Amino acid sequence: MKEIQTITPKILYYGTPVILLNTLNEDGTTNISPISSSWALGNSIILGIGLGGKAIENLENTPECVLNIPDASLWEKVEKLAPYTGKDPVPYEKQMLGFTCKKDKFTESGFTSTPSVSVQPDRIQECPLQIEAKVEQIRVPDYSPFFAIVETQAVNVHAHPEIITGTNHIDPAQWRPLIYNFRHYFGLGEELGKTYRSET
Repeated sequence: MKEIQTITPKILYYGTPVILLNTLNEDGTTNISPISSSWALGNSIILGIGLGGKAIENLENTPECVLNIPDASLWEKVEKLAPYTGKDPVPYEKQMLGFTCKKDKFTESGFTSTPSVSVQPDRIQECPLQIEAKVEQIRVPDYSPFFAIVETQAVNVHAHPEIITGTNHIDPAQWRPLIYNFRHYFGLGEELGKTYRSET
């Protein structure tokens, strides 16, 4: 029998897609926040967002967003955004982690903004998947006052043509999301198989 050990890791980022969350600043510009906590069920996408940052402040003021999902080739552009916050002044907790304020994150990262169709924040042109969404609910759990659970509803999905198969399907053989795995960036490996419910 395989030996199993009990451990106490500081983080539980066990391998989820990176999302570049675009929200609307008070001056009408778009803020970009890299996040790694999300899951989807149908057209609902649930986000985990730390409190005290610009993303949650913007969502409370304007409950709309774009979930830009980069592929593995964009990891260096994503990492360029990692030490910056749109919050000014920088909250003390973020200062202690080495964050500085950067307003124009498009220029800093080299990403290109493109207008959205149904929400106010711009999309990121380079991301192969871009999901416009409306915020349905923001909840701070009683057991942890450090993050919010944000429930969103997708209203438009945009995709690069090379990852589309047929009319409305993403081709999993072509789509390679950037994965955040215990604070390291990874891409996907080769396909192992597919579920019986697959339509492609």
